[in-house]
Amino acid sequence: MTTAAYDPNNIFAKILKGEIPSVKLYEDDHTLAFMDVMPQAPGHLLVIPKTGSRNMLDADPAVLAKLIPVVQKMAVAAKEAFEADGIYIAQFNEPAAGQTVFHLHFHVIPRHEGQPLKPHTGGMESIDVLKANAEKIKAAMDE
Repeated sequence: MTTAAYDPNNIFAKILKGEIPSVKLYEDDHTLAFMDVMPQAPGHLLVIPKTGSRNMLDADPAVLAKLIPVVQKMAVAAKEAFEADGIYIAQFNEPAAGQTVFHLHFHVIPRHEGQPLKPHTGGMESIDVLKANAEKIKAAMDE
């Protein structure tokens, strides 16, 4: 079974093109980190490559080499910003594994002991809450 082709019109590709707004946390020549609009916990963010790939299965290893350090940087900042007990990092490949947006992305989610994750469906978080959470993460990156 072959993997489906990358769709250059997916929502993350549109964010990269500036067609859909996002609350950005970090950006360099190769990656973008931004707040998840349907967070499973406060501080839930996403890290994506600027190069289009459907998921880990078709990603260029050179793209991954630039992406993973940013995932780590964002995880460290989110853990500090939200005084989390741990960080959950998730990455899904194809629908059977739970992938719903077909642009390679990593979820970075601060976790606190005994607090369950909210479902990743339903209503979107308010932009004001997302911006406030983003400022906490940015402040932690500056330290």
